[in-house]
Amino acid sequence: MNPITPGKDKLGFIGIGYMGRPIAQRLLQAGFQLTAYDRDSSKARELIQYGGAVAGSICELSSGCDVLLTCLPNDEAVMSVFNGADDAFASAQRGALFIDMSTVYPETSRRLAQLGAKSGVDVLDVTMSGSIPVAEQGALVLFGGGDRARFDAAESIFRAIARKHFYVGPSGSGATMKLVVNSLLGIGMQAIAEAVALGEKAGLDRNRLLDVLSQTAVVAPAHVGKLQRLMNNDYSPQFPLRLMNKDFGLILKLAAAVGAQMPAARAALEVNAAQVTRGNEQDFSAVILQMEKQAHLNAAGDEPIRIAAGQ
Repeated sequence: MNPITPGKDKLGFIGIGYMGRPIAQRLLQAGFQLTAYDRDSSKARELIQYGGAVAGSICELSSGCDVLLTCLPNDEAVMSVFNGADDAFASAQRGALFIDMSTVYPETSRRLAQLGAKSGVDVLDVTMSGSIPVAEQGALVLFGGGDRARFDAAESIFRAIARKHFYVGPSGSGATMKLVVNSLLGIGMQAIAEAVALGEKAGLDRNRLLDVLSQTAVVAPAHVGKLQRLMNNDYSPQFPLRLMNKDFGLILKLAAAVGAQMPAARAALEVNAAQVTRGNEQDFSAVILQMEKQAHLNAAGDEPIRIAAGQ
């Protein structure tokens, strides 16, 4: 199977959001021809300055590319692209490759692969670990499910956006691996929030506590940067709280389907959901505010808390 190369293969990209934008930008910087589509056309147009083009519809985009990548917020958005009125499969070239990078339920990924096969299109579920800054650096870690030969043929794409990429099994495996990883991410952040609230309640200085924690071996690398931002009361979204909330729902749905017990994930979801109700777009690290609230702490004092407007 011929490898995908920047000089030969045209890429399409749907979903220029928090993660989609830096990923698409990295692909353009690597020399790929890339055309983008987003329901908010202004987001797609942001890529023009990096050499990208903009499609007016999903069908237009799908018909003109060899590889179509999607990075969308949930299962419903993904299925609307591939099984909706503007069907990407219907207009795709036979032999094209579709790579869905969205965090979705594994059965959704398997369904996409089945639909793609009917149109002569191979579909990979290639999920990612990493936040916006990591994506900007091209340092994501990728988990791929689907046909191994097509995964290997797309290596040039993965090298442009990730520091490591792993093939983990048949269709749905990439989606499953992402839920496993995000269970650790979300539960780990909840554990940190509880530990910080405990330390504060016992009289430790908040910023000193966060600083020391960030330098210990017990805090995962993915959480270290969060502690530094917490010291500045910065909860602007790198990985939005609402998406972590959605992922917890998928994690617990999968756990119920396979008979796995996840009491810590269930408890973390409750705190996460309570903080989501604030209505503003916050990073998932904002669960610490919920734990401080429950402990009757006023950690932020008079300092402004940085968040984004609700979307």
